[in-house]
Amino acid sequence: MTCVVFFLLTGMGAKPPQVGRPAPPFTLSDLEGRPVSLADNNGKVVLLNFWATWCEPCKKEMPEIQAAYEQYKGQGFVVLAVNFGENPDPTASFVHHGRLTFPVLLDRKASVAERYGVTNLPATFFIDPEGIIRERVFGGTLTVKGIGEIVQKLQEKK
Repeated sequence: MTCVVFFLLTGMGAKPPQVGRPAPPFTLSDLEGRPVSLADNNGKVVLLNFWATWCEPCKKEMPEIQAAYEQYKGQGFVVLAVNFGENPDPTASFVHHGRLTFPVLLDRKASVAERYGVTNLPATFFIDPEGIIRERVFGGTLTVKGIGEIVQKLQEKK
């Protein structure tokens, strides 16, 4: 409830991109300051996750996302975890303690989150190798099994 109220008060809430439509392009910096673009991952299945260190459901699903990443990264699967509006220090600490190895990007002004219509956290988009959004999961806790099923389905469409 707190997450939803936060976004309503901040004016967030543009309509999210629809399943079956192209994912909005973006470029954000990772924790080392390097630019990372969604377009850098054309030809791969992308799990795009919006999260924050203060979001309890986000914390619960991160180990599941990490485990799925380890299992499928050799098969053209990419995770882009977009941190919502936080400073790099708490984000880097969370990534270090959680032993996350996928790219974590900083959306300091929440501009990318707004383009994706994120109104609560976590929010996840599964993007196929052609850059089309195929699944959206808002507020739900992802599991390794669930992620794997979606990844395999999207890889079969190649």
